[in-house]
Amino acid sequence: MFELDLAPADPILGLTEAFKSDTHPDKINLGVGVYQDNTGKTPILESVKLAEKQLLIMEGTKSYLPIPGLADLADQAQELLFGVGHKIILEGRAKTAQTPGGTGALRVAADFLKRVKSNATIWLSDPSWSNHVTIFEAAGFDVQHYRYYDKESQALDSSGFIQDLDRMKTGDVLVLHACCHNPSGIDLTETEWAAVAEAAKHKGLVCLVDFAYQGFGEGLEEDRTGFHVLLNAGLSILIAASFSKNFGLYNERIGTLTVIESNAQEARNTFSHIEAAIRAIYSSPPAHGGKIVASVLGDKTLRALWIKELDTMRERIKAMRLAFVNGMTDRQAAVDFNFINHQKGMFSFSGLNQEQVLKLRKDNHIYIVGSGRINVAGITPKNIDPLCDAIAKVL
Repeated sequence: MFELDLAPADPILGLTEAFKSDTHPDKINLGVGVYQDNTGKTPILESVKLAEKQLLIMEGTKSYLPIPGLADLADQAQELLFGVGHKIILEGRAKTAQTPGGTGALRVAADFLKRVKSNATIWLSDPSWSNHVTIFEAAGFDVQHYRYYDKESQALDSSGFIQDLDRMKTGDVLVLHACCHNPSGIDLTETEWAAVAEAAKHKGLVCLVDFAYQGFGEGLEEDRTGFHVLLNAGLSILIAASFSKNFGLYNERIGTLTVIESNAQEARNTFSHIEAAIRAIYSSPPAHGGKIVASVLGDKTLRALWIKELDTMRERIKAMRLAFVNGMTDRQAAVDFNFINHQKGMFSFSGLNQEQVLKLRKDNHIYIVGSGRINVAGITPKNIDPLCDAIAKVL
């Protein structure tokens, strides 16, 4: 009927399918963007299991949620974003919608922005999460990139980033990673966040913050300090948050989209247009994941357990970073891998090129994205030595 060729495979999801079809017993997957424990499994958190038990007993209906989702979830999500008793909450300047994952939050934001900023350009970091481009182009936007990662120094291209802020025009949309930048693991410093605040105020830029990894960098409070620079400057912003990583709720598809305005009435007005965008896409969100998060965050005991589990995940990733750097240092002197210790979150640019990545896949059954981005959480005590041995041989 349509006479179409095959659509190109997603570079990350396609890699996962290739990994699944590989029958080698010692294969290693460093491509897929999910947390894994020391055994290589993506666990269900104990806090989540306990919350689900309570929900199973108490749940009395499967009726639709309202367009913005659960009110309890919105309240709890705002406390994670701003802190308990923050003036933004007390003044009613923030409104939050539950969404199907962080991806859903970004798509709702994109559709909303297309309604109100139809001629804007979307600015993404170079590089950025591969699906960012797809989402915003699907909404009808022109997408451009600002300089971010410097391959030579394997660090932030601070001067290029600040220079590119000057290229943006009034009303453009600047997409920022709150922390644990995907794919580089390199975050903005307070100086860069201050530069964003200045440019946004001067040019009337719209700041959309992608907050997919709260708690995976330095901690729940520490990881939100960047966009608080924007809030403290009096800016109105959008925040797309995900609970996939910090709650391990990948297949429940639970996220939020929050708008912060200068006063409560403007927040209500803006949020009504976000609700209209939601209505046109999926009408109302799925319930279960949102109920889990609201239950955990709303229960003192479960919340404390969750924070402890989140701390464990973050520290495991840090330990694997250090083990990888030490392992590579012990095996070779051609490349100094210490830059990886300065990155945050699940992902890292390893410095490997595509030829090396393909050789690792062919000879050692090690699966890494073509850009050289690795999921540090995929490194385990069992695979760290064969991984370092194999990488040392291709350098």
